[in-house]
Amino acid sequence: MADIILTTLNAKYIHASFGLRYLKANLGDLSERSIIMEFQSSDRCYEIAEKILANNPKIIGFGIYIWNAIETKKLVKLINKISPDTILIAGGPEISHETSSQDIVDSLDYIVTGEADISFKELCEKILIEGTRPEEKIISSALPELENLALPYSLYSDDDVQNRIVYVEASRGCPFTCEFCLSSLEIPVRTFSLEKLLPEFEKLLDRGVKHFKFVDRTFNLNIKTSNQILSFFKERYRPGLFLHFEMIPDRLPPQLRESIASFPPGVLQFEVGIQSFNVEVNKLISRRQDFTKLADNIRFLTQETGVHIHADLIVGLPGEDIESFGRGFDSLVELRPQEIQVGILKRLRGTPIARHDERWGMVYDEEPPYEILKTCLFDFETMQRMKRFARYWDIVANSGNFKKTLALLFSDTSSPFNEFTNFTDWLWKETGMRHGISLKAMTTFLWRYLCEVRELDQEATRLALSDDYTAQGRKDLPLELMVKKESDPKTTANASSSLKRQARHLRQQASSLVDVD
Repeated sequence: MADIILTTLNAKYIHASFGLRYLKANLGDLSERSIIMEFQSSDRCYEIAEKILANNPKIIGFGIYIWNAIETKKLVKLINKISPDTILIAGGPEISHETSSQDIVDSLDYIVTGEADISFKELCEKILIEGTRPEEKIISSALPELENLALPYSLYSDDDVQNRIVYVEASRGCPFTCEFCLSSLEIPVRTFSLEKLLPEFEKLLDRGVKHFKFVDRTFNLNIKTSNQILSFFKERYRPGLFLHFEMIPDRLPPQLRESIASFPPGVLQFEVGIQSFNVEVNKLISRRQDFTKLADNIRFLTQETGVHIHADLIVGLPGEDIESFGRGFDSLVELRPQEIQVGILKRLRGTPIARHDERWGMVYDEEPPYEILKTCLFDFETMQRMKRFARYWDIVANSGNFKKTLALLFSDTSSPFNEFTNFTDWLWKETGMRHGISLKAMTTFLWRYLCEVRELDQEATRLALSDDYTAQGRKDLPLELMVKKESDPKTTANASSSLKRQARHLRQQASSLVDVD
């Protein structure tokens, strides 16, 4: 039993809710009267409600995000009907903006917007300790003083440590005003005291945590702080240590380069948000970046360090057409980051990107995740092609499963973007699928495309695909890759027949597949 239930629907089990742990850590005396109950967005709504209400709570606090908005709305409405006396409170970025236009509001007693670490506690105290009910339904949180916050790291359970992503932060806020991002509303940047923070990291290390995912928007904004954190982990390095940071791509001064280069390969992962190489597009969305410094920094990271780079580009920004995006993609491929995340623009609630709707014909899906459907420069059909491009790029390139094959695919072209778009269009025509294509099947389709469509040398193609497929110890090599140039015609015919059967099977799967990103 618990008076307060803190709950949310995570996208996957591996994601432990950082926000709920902050709320519980800062409940003060009420913390002992609260429990965290996490679920997945794929869980059944009735079963979630049953498990929550079995605790006979007086207050339920919901964390609402873009990935769980639809499912949480169903859950809130259901609990409101079943247990109307239970006080339902919601917070999180999805409910903090454009609140009045959301029909979930009618089923909630209170909405706490913004950083709710302290304001949620104050609301619960009024209800449970003072016995009063505030009249205002929407409570706007003042920015908490970070030095006054209780840190949540002790609330990661042993199961979290063993099986889930451990999120940490050294700062909140962002100095930039990129109009597509909610962080543009979080000014100024505030930093936690390292004297208070680093001992908490030490405790996590002692408990066996090896993977730390920093959620800071601009980890390398304060170089002194960045270096102190890197030095802390370098001094405590142990095999398997992995640190994820989101970095400003054009800010990498010599003193920070030196710290980064001192780490062994595979320890550091940098998420680098580039979004667009088009200067005019960047101006439109109030984004500032120096492309010369950006390119130099990425070359340094790829050529002189062991950092794994995850670089982001966005499709559908105002003022950008497919040719402009393609040139930017090619520029990024040339810099050779390990991953290029092709994202589709989303109109997050509260972001200023909406001001461009009329001028650039921006039309978005009304349901989460609010992806762009078309613009005056990107029609719907082209946007659909780019969604397929992004999905297939993840499977072929970002997975790391086709390194030699990808090099072969791009070996005789001036535009990797155009070449992969051609492959995307061909694969979609062959399968009608974005999801459900196995690694073995993708290997088969790459073989067909490279040999039949591109007419590349079969032996070179076979060697590249075979090396890629067996690199991780796989032994069930697709039949066609066992066929050499001088093969028996009967064996070759069997391989061709196998390819056709696989394509038919995939098309049959596609006809019944629900395509959800």
